[in-house]
Parts: sequence; C-alpha cells; structure tokens
Amino acid sequence: MSNISSESLPPHRVVIVGGGFGGLYAAKELGRAPVDVTLIDKRNFHLFQPLLYQVATGSLSPADISSPLRGILSRNKNTRVLLDEVIDIDPERQTVQLNGGDVPYDTLIVATGVSHHYFGNDQWRDVAPGLKTVEDALEMRRRIFSAFEAAEKETDPEKRKAWLTFVIVGGGPTGVELAGAIAELAFHTLKNDFRHVNTAEARILLLEGLDRVLPPYAPELSAEAQGALTKLGVTVCTSTLVTNIEDDIVTTKQGDRIEHIPAKTVLWAAGVKASSMGKVLAERTGASLDRVGRVIVEPDLSLPNYPNIFVVGDLSHFAHQGDKPLPGVAPVAMQEGKYVAKLVQNRLRNIPTPAFTYRDKGSLAVIGHNAAVVDLGFVKFSGILAWLTWIFVHIYYLIEFDNKLVVMVQWAWNYFTRNRGARLITGEDLLLEGAIAPPQETTTTSAEKTPVNV
Repeated sequence: MSNISSESLPPHRVVIVGGGFGGLYAAKELGRAPVDVTLIDKRNFHLFQPLLYQVATGSLSPADISSPLRGILSRNKNTRVLLDEVIDIDPERQTVQLNGGDVPYDTLIVATGVSHHYFGNDQWRDVAPGLKTVEDALEMRRRIFSAFEAAEKETDPEKRKAWLTFVIVGGGPTGVELAGAIAELAFHTLKNDFRHVNTAEARILLLEGLDRVLPPYAPELSAEAQGALTKLGVTVCTSTLVTNIEDDIVTTKQGDRIEHIPAKTVLWAAGVKASSMGKVLAERTGASLDRVGRVIVEPDLSLPNYPNIFVVGDLSHFAHQGDKPLPGVAPVAMQEGKYVAKLVQNRLRNIPTPAFTYRDKGSLAVIGHNAAVVDLGFVKFSGILAWLTWIFVHIYYLIEFDNKLVVMVQWAWNYFTRNRGARLITGEDLLLEGAIAPPQETTTTSAEKTPVNV
C-alpha cells in the first residue's frame, strides 16, 4: 500500500457562522492559512455596532458604519462568503444545515452574538425598541425625529410634553451614549428648526436599576459620566426599576415610590440574551448555557467533548479569567476570533497553544460634546482628552478606509456646526395620526408583568 502525502489531502475546512467582530477577525486571520474558509451570515455586511447609536440619532448613516463582507475578504483567496442562515448543526457528521443545504466542516467557529432581552416582558419589544441591528437604529431614528415633528403639531400641552419626553431604559454604555446624543439634538441641533415648539423643553430620562450609571466602570468615572449627563440636560434616575410600559406610560419603582411617566418614545438599552444558536449548540453537543443563553466554553473557547467547535464573541461565556465572565464588548470578540484562528493553524502544525487570555486595553464611553470617560486600567480620565481618545479608537477600529475617512469628516463637520445631516425619517406609516405607528396591542395581564432591574 502506498503512502498518501499530506500535500494530497484536501484542505482543512473551517466554517465560521456570523460576520460580526469575532467571526470577521477569525476569517481575516485565516486569510493566508492553508485552509478553506466559509463565512456564513444572514447579512452581506459587517456592522460596526459601537456606533449604531449615532445612526439612531442622525449623526451617521448606516453605510458609514457598515462594510460588505465580500469586499472585506475579497483578497482572501481561500475564503468564500455565503448569504444564508444556519438553522441546525450535526456535530457527528460535522455539518451545518442552512436554508440552502448543508456545509461540511472540520473546524466550526460560532459567533452569532446576542439580541435584546426584556426579562420576561417581551410585550415591550414593540413599544421600546433595542439597538443591535441597522433596522433597530433606523426605527429608533424614526421614533426620535417623529416625536419632535408630532410635538410641533400638537396643541394640547400635556400631549406635547409626552411627545417631548424620551425615556432610555438602561444606564450602561449604550444608554449613556443614547441619552447624551438625544440631549444634544434637543438642546442644540434642533433648537432653531421648529417654529411652534421649543425643543429645549424636552425631557430625557435615563433609568438605571443599580445605584450608578456605567456599572462596569470605576465609581469615579460613573460619577463623572452622571455629572456630564446632568450638565447636558439629562435626568439620571438610578436605583429605578421599570415595572410596566403600556399606553404611552412608563411605570417605575424607586424604593417605595411609584411613578407613572407619560412618554411617547421609550428606547431599550437594558439587557441582552444569546442568539438561538446557543440553544442549538446545547441541544446538539450537551454544552451548558448560562442564565441568558450564552455557551459556557473551555479555556481554549472550545466546547466540552467537541474540541473542533468553538464559540467566540458575545455568545461565549468565558469564565476562566478573573471572578466573572468576560464582558460582551467588541475587543473581547476580536481577540477571541484571532485566537481561535491561530489555534487552528497551530493544530495543523502540531504546535500546542496556551489557553485564551484576554488583554484588557481599557473601556470607553462617550457622553456628548467634548465629554467622555476612559478607563485604561493604569489610568482613568474624563473630559475632552477622553473624548478625543474615544474618537481615535473608534476611527482606528472601523474596518475599511473609506468608512474611516467618511466618519472622520462627518464628525469634524458635526463638531463645528452641531449639525446632524442624517436626520431622515424613513419607514412605513409616516403619515399616521400621531406621527408614528401606534404600538401593537398586547393582552398581557398584570400578573405576567415582571419588574426589570435595568
């Protein structure tokens, strides 16, 4: 019997599910490796999610923070991109099932991320949209700018007040950034655009269930952020639970105090849950899930008993470093994607790879004009220097050069003019009475409504 040389064997097949930060960075790292790469995503573009709130508030357009996956990976001759959805996995046959057929793999990398979590109150989804997709951002933008348009026509003072009340649920980075951006809209950008309504009468309420905003940050930075928000005109309500959202009324509980807030615009930034792929992996491989559906992984990001299946990014629960899981932020996903790509290459060369270690380069959150907070570990600072650092980091990590250039120019223009050029109201039902489509009717009983610690 003749021996078969390694050169005659078919290339190692790597299938990546998801074109977010984790999946894309894995694919880019494998671009020159001796493997065949297949990247599968329901969308044909990579979305820079950290800047979605700027689409929602009219600073940027969706194309400014999106890049076609095929364009990004066009130079990787070993990579193909499939526009499809993975609906099942067969770890024994080593195939992923798509709507359009099956794709075999030798190594599988799952990076499908997370979606909004309403903590058992899914009836709030239609009245309090979250922010994870382009469609989410455009819906938020529609509601925000439609509210000002409706207030311009409203003659009843109480109804006008409700149109000019914006409630953001959740005081993490997304909630803080949204609140600051809406405050700048109301008190600066739009102040001369309307004739029968004073946009400076707007109320922007940021609700947080814990005792401070930006809970993952150092207490002094949380205090700086809250002070900057207050200076912008945002009302920050900490230790506040949302108990109901119904009929344009947000019901909150702060200690023993119950408050009913009339508000036509409610935006959700309070929590996330894992994508449905987490449940699929658990059912097919026996992997464990945490309380929000993330997959608990091994130190090398693989699944127990399945060393060729990896989970990276927000879907991964990695608790092997420190006393709590790694946060669901873009830098974690980037590093995990690159790590798994290197591990795959090392395995093909029989080179051992140490366990994954996340290198925390710091946290950043922007509040508004010249206001941000930065925690680099060895130093913490706020103000205009932090704001410039935030700008530099975000431009640096945008995927393509044209996105970097467009965003940089747009931000420079916005800085000097306080203008936001992407203030388009798009979508259906634009001429309905009340300016925006009413929320879908729900039949939830009071017993089914769960207070939310945001």
